[in-house]
Amino acid sequence: MIPRFNDARDVFFERRFGMFVHWGLYAIPAWHEQILWRQKVRRKEYEQLIHQFNPVKFNPEAWLDLAQETGMQYICFTTKHHDGFCLWDTKYTDYNIMNTPYGKDILGMLAEACHKRNFPLSLYYSCPDWHHPNYPNKGRHHEMFGPRPGDEPDIDKYYEFVKNQITELCTKYGKIYELFWDVNVAEYYNPSLNEMVRSLQPGILINDRGPDKGDYGTPERHVPAGKQFGRPTEGNTSLGRESWGYKTDEDYYSHKYLMQSMDKILAMGGNYLLNVGPKPDGTIAEENVEALNRIGKWYSSVKEAFIGTDPASDMVEKDEFVMSEAGKLERDEVLVTKKGNTLYIHLFKDLQSTAVILKPLDTMPKRVTLLNDGRELEARVDVTPWHWKEKPLLRIRNIPVNEMSGTVMILKLEFDQSISE
Repeated sequence: MIPRFNDARDVFFERRFGMFVHWGLYAIPAWHEQILWRQKVRRKEYEQLIHQFNPVKFNPEAWLDLAQETGMQYICFTTKHHDGFCLWDTKYTDYNIMNTPYGKDILGMLAEACHKRNFPLSLYYSCPDWHHPNYPNKGRHHEMFGPRPGDEPDIDKYYEFVKNQITELCTKYGKIYELFWDVNVAEYYNPSLNEMVRSLQPGILINDRGPDKGDYGTPERHVPAGKQFGRPTEGNTSLGRESWGYKTDEDYYSHKYLMQSMDKILAMGGNYLLNVGPKPDGTIAEENVEALNRIGKWYSSVKEAFIGTDPASDMVEKDEFVMSEAGKLERDEVLVTKKGNTLYIHLFKDLQSTAVILKPLDTMPKRVTLLNDGRELEARVDVTPWHWKEKPLLRIRNIPVNEMSGTVMILKLEFDQSISE
């Protein structure tokens, strides 16, 4: 069982799926949100993009409609990325949305839309800042390669700026669900910052990338090994393989790959934050919409395997066989979630055949259903030629592996009595 907070933060375990949004000036060159770090672009040239940013088609209601249609339960928005540009009306730097041709408080508009429909709003805030004169850019990862003329590197002064901005974010925009710090490159440790956040936003959740350890882990673009997370966890990935911000020639992950990634993180007891990168005009690219529609239909059909369930993958072993001198042959690997007398078998990896053997289970369920479409499947407790030296094992047959090769299947096994016995 993943440890709970035993306070208002336990809502974290109910909100399993969220939308991440990376948006800023970097949508205009449309290559990567870290184009300053990854390409030969001068800061003074990049900063002129503030005079071009005019997202006249931005409609927060459309973003939230898409999120809710996908089955997402909250949104996390990049208020300030590494480039230092702020998407809210802040009085602590002129490098903000109010000084663009658009001239409207983007965060304020999004917050109003979220609160109107009671949709939780989380805020992303970058620790490094490539624009602010006090941030000590020393050429470490996710930093500029040194200060520029006129900069006055001073980590304490910089974090006074951060404290002031975080105070704005926590007091001007209503209830905030999560604060998502990013990459504490300078390894600045100051628990009082998170304490301040909690005093301003009681019950807020804070991630593990800021000036203190935070409440939850944030594995990025990968699924950790194992069967269950040992702490509250929110995995995050982007629809695009190359970038988090909008990229004109993005290489997108396959829908199935994202379903597999999502299924494994959720089955291990984590939450899933899936990113879109809006275009410069504020709309979300058709490729993103198509992917979210596809993933949302899948999630809608199988989400009972995640909501109110507990990770239970230790109940089923990875299937393998001894083949004389040839050694071991590994077969199917599954994950399991459990609720009451029901097990959910997550086929997050492609099955090798139309059956799966759930070793060491030997109890016959009263019903087996393919959660994706509701069809019933055949179950047997028997001995197969591959397991001829072992006891009879639970085998689920006629799984439509070819028909449903483009999705992640989940099996629902209902038992008359507690399978834990």
